[in-house]
This record gives sequence, structure tokens and C-alpha cells, in this order.
Amino acid sequence: MSKRIALISEHASPLATLGGVDNGGQNVYVAQVAKNLAALGYAVDVFTRRDDPELKEIHEWENGVRIIHVPAGPDQYVHKEGLLPYMKAFTRYMIEFIQREGRYDLIHANFWMSGLVATAIKHELGIPFVITLHALGRVRRVYQGNSDTFPDTRFEIEDRTIAAADRIIAECPQDKEDLTHLYQADPERVTIVPAGFDPQELQPIDKLAARKQLGLSAKDHIILQLGRVVPRKGIDTVIHGLARLVRDYSIEACLLVVGGESEDPDPITTPELSRLMQIARKEKVASRVAFIGRRQRDVLKYYYSAADVFVSTPWYEPFGITPLEAMACGTPVVGSNVGGIKYTVTDGKTGFLVPPKDPNALAARLAEMFQNPVMLKRFSRQAIQRVQKYFSWERVARLLSNVYEAVITETRLETAKMDMEIVLALPFETNAVNGVMKKQLSHYSNSKKNGKINKNENLRWKNNTGNGRGARIG
Repeated sequence: MSKRIALISEHASPLATLGGVDNGGQNVYVAQVAKNLAALGYAVDVFTRRDDPELKEIHEWENGVRIIHVPAGPDQYVHKEGLLPYMKAFTRYMIEFIQREGRYDLIHANFWMSGLVATAIKHELGIPFVITLHALGRVRRVYQGNSDTFPDTRFEIEDRTIAAADRIIAECPQDKEDLTHLYQADPERVTIVPAGFDPQELQPIDKLAARKQLGLSAKDHIILQLGRVVPRKGIDTVIHGLARLVRDYSIEACLLVVGGESEDPDPITTPELSRLMQIARKEKVASRVAFIGRRQRDVLKYYYSAADVFVSTPWYEPFGITPLEAMACGTPVVGSNVGGIKYTVTDGKTGFLVPPKDPNALAARLAEMFQNPVMLKRFSRQAIQRVQKYFSWERVARLLSNVYEAVITETRLETAKMDMEIVLALPFETNAVNGVMKKQLSHYSNSKKNGKINKNENLRWKNNTGNGRGARIG
């Protein structure tokens, strides 16, 4: 029988259209992990909050994966910073679902609020869990300050979740360092497993063909920025860098900004666009910056392939999937020397790393690349080789499977140990052993099978064994 895995992703559904404020890398991560785990033979359910009244409770998705839409809070979009009050309802629903539909072998929580849910389920039903946090509250607060509107209780919840998790998945070495130093996570329980790309979805397309598909000039130097349009992504740095590239290096280039809350670029639905447009006008490069709006995933390979260089200059980045996707399409990357980007982008081989918030350094590297077509081609080849070797979603799923199997095995050994302790605590008399042991272990096993066992019950089974006399050894 297939092992059953539950993925929790309270705000980031695999079905969401990407590019919005709350829709980005985590959506891709959960979707791809679920599909690739299913391809390995796991039975996978993804639990995500219902944010549309038209969504079915259970949606049969790809590879046999089921998306479970959890009724927690209003069935409409709620900004993720406002979701914490609905996590009790989310937890209650999941516990009832598990008791009705059957126990999972393991839960994989994504983000801190999903970790809160998983911690409660472990306490109530004894199901082990691993967690990928995707972003850490203390790191976010350092970089975003007062603009971080998550409640301070996030820090304490992250502490408890990290302490309760059977394993913590770090997406890059910086993530592991932050977990161990800022959250005192046990390094032995932190495993680095990166995010990835799908070679069936993203592969190099002839540049001229990609540009023709998108109606872009065959001759322009094109820079691409793609992803969520929010301040911390540092898109303003890219615009400032473009202006310096044109002014200081006399390189005629243009910038495509793909992302936002709507298909057409709308400063009302995506407020950050208004600020970015003002910067472009002030820098006198408005005619060189095209705000494209949000795009479906099936056309992203054309944008990645059409660009000469992909730029990603966030202030901080827990991982960053878009640089990987760009490299998978053969496009070199200039990225901030932070977090996951400095792990995926090899400086001087697949692109360049620059300090965040440094448009001068960005312009210098862009100029170096545009002035050296041979370098661009070499970076392109090396980018494809790197991602194909280390960052496919199939490889990511296998690495996660190794973690899952270790946790599941440890849990079963611990359960077997508790069963043995029950036996050793039984009275010595044969009749008592035959009778009481059968009754107690049958009750204990049924409770575990139905997903109802917890630590208090473990103690009760140990202490409630006939007349209370324990077996003596030796």
C-alpha cells in the first residue's frame, strides 16, 4: 500500500495563478513536490484554504494528487498576513478529515501557519511532520521593519514549530544557518533540500522564435524581471540599474517586468507598479521599461528564453525559484548575493552576483555581459548544465522522500518501543498476559490506526495494565 503524505500550504495553492502578492515560489514548490512525490508512488493530498466559493472540497488533480480546499474563514481571498485567526478552524477540519478518511504516514507543512496546524495534529493524532518554512519571520522583520505586518506571535509560533518538527527542510545553506542561529534548531534535524525546475515545462527555446512568439524586437538587448511585484523583490534596483546602463555605458537595452495581480498592468490592483512607473519616469527610461502584467505558466518559457539576461535583486531571498527557471531556459542571471540566489547562481559561471540595492554594481555587470557575447553564450551553456544536474523537481522529490522515509521509520520504531514497554509493564501471570495484553494492545493499536492516539494515551496504556504490577527482568 502506498504511503500517504499530506502537504499543508494554507495560503499558497498549487492551482493559483502566479505573480500576485501572495502567489509565487511556494505555490510552485507545493505543486511540483506533490506531483513528483505521486510519481514516486506516494498517495498525496494537498490541504489549502478555500478562497473561492466555486471550489470543490476535493479536487482531483494531476498524477492522482488531491487538492483539499479547507473551509477556514471566508471563502474569498484574504491577505496571508490576516490568516492566523482561521488556523484553528483549519486544524479542526484537518483532524476531522483524517479521522474520517484515514491516517497519513507523514505531514509536510509549508510556511509557519501550516507548521502551527501540523504541530497541533501531531499532538492530537501522533502523526510526524516535516516543515519547509519558505521564509523566516525574524529575517523578514530585519529587512522589512515596520512594513512587515505579520503579528509578533509569528516568532513564538515558529520557535514552537521548529522544536516540534521531526525534520526541518532548509532550502539553501543560508536558510540552515538562519534556522540554527536565530531559532536554535538542532543542526542534526535540518536537511538542505533545494527547490527545482520542471524540464518538461521549462527548456531553452530559440531566442528569435521566442521573441517572435511574444512580438518582441529581434535586435534589442532585453533584460527580464519576473515574479511577485512587491518592494522586497528590488525591482526598483533593476530600473535604476537600467538607467545607469544606458547613461554610463551607452548600451541600448530594455526591461520587461512580468508579474502583478492582473493580466494587464494595473497600479490599482498592484500598488507597487505605481511606484515603479514613477521611478522609470524619473530616471528617464519609461520608454524602455515594459510592465507586462501577470502571465500563465505555459508562456513563461518564452519570456525566459527571449531575454538576454534575467535579473533578480531582492533585499533577501529564502530561495528564489525564478533564477533557476531562467537558467533552465539558458538565460544567464544577475542576482543579489543573498539567500538561495547565492546558492543557485554560480558567480562568474552561470551569471553574476551583486550586492542588493546596488544599481551601480548591477549596471556594471550587465554592461560586462552585453559587451561580451561569447561570455553570454558560455554562461547560458553552464546555466543549463548546472540546473539539470542539481535542481530538477524529480531530484528534489527523491531527496524529500529520503527524509520522509527516515522520519516514518523512526516513528515506527518509537511506536514499537512503546508497545514493548506496554508488554513489559503487564502482570507476569499467563492468563493476565493472554487476556489483558490482547485487550490493551488491541485497543492501543486501534486507536493509532484511527488516528486518535496521543502522548497522554500512551501513558495511560502503560499505567493501566491489570493490577499495576510490572514485569521484573533478571
